[in-house]
Amino acid sequence: MAGDLQHDNDSIENDSTESADGHGPGQAIGAPSERTVVHRLGERASYELDQIRAILDEGFVCHLGFNGRDGRPVVIPTTYGRLGDTVYVHGSPAAGMVRSLKDGLDVSMAVTHVDGLVLARSAFHHSINYRSVVLFGMAREVTDLAEKAAALDAIVEHIVPGRRALLRPNTKKELAATSVLALGLHEASAKVRSGPPVDDEEDLSATVWAGELPLRVQTSTPVPDQFNSVAVPAHVLEYQRRGLTR
Repeated sequence: MAGDLQHDNDSIENDSTESADGHGPGQAIGAPSERTVVHRLGERASYELDQIRAILDEGFVCHLGFNGRDGRPVVIPTTYGRLGDTVYVHGSPAAGMVRSLKDGLDVSMAVTHVDGLVLARSAFHHSINYRSVVLFGMAREVTDLAEKAAALDAIVEHIVPGRRALLRPNTKKELAATSVLALGLHEASAKVRSGPPVDDEEDLSATVWAGELPLRVQTSTPVPDQFNSVAVPAHVLEYQRRGLTR
């Protein structure tokens, strides 16, 4: 299985030369910086902010990479939200793993959606249909209380649209206890694969089923907690996100 999701040129996987349409590797155009250039299967890359925003807006969890207090690399999953071209990350897990956030934190951040499994006639050409974004940059700690409150509201609204208006405001104690990191979209790339497998011509006659197995995120019946005394609100009953089915 080729390492299609990689956003760089360092792969330990089979380095297939297939492209989204079965042709050879394409040229990276419009990358905002050298480290955002997608070298492997570069024709699947996009540096268009509209596509990057759309992929970010559909995700629930990002993976944040940085060097910890001992200098060793760390990757943590955490929640996030977006306001304009700033991504706000719930940074409390990171805050406990670094010496200080005062001077910012050099990070990479990744969000990936798995849209389906691509089953080919050879193990080599098996793949995954996906949409992914990788960001690089110096994340800054959000210390202004008003910005922090807006960022945390954005994270809640990102996960459950319509929820924040029903909740009490965050207290000063809650704001002080929560770390938030801000990261711009200045260094960002998207990478997308879609469509059927691209088999070698000599394998097309093999008596093996090949094709796509689509995958979707789906909601189920809401489950109230033991202290609940109100009806399930519309934003829960009618919960909708792009890429989600009911």
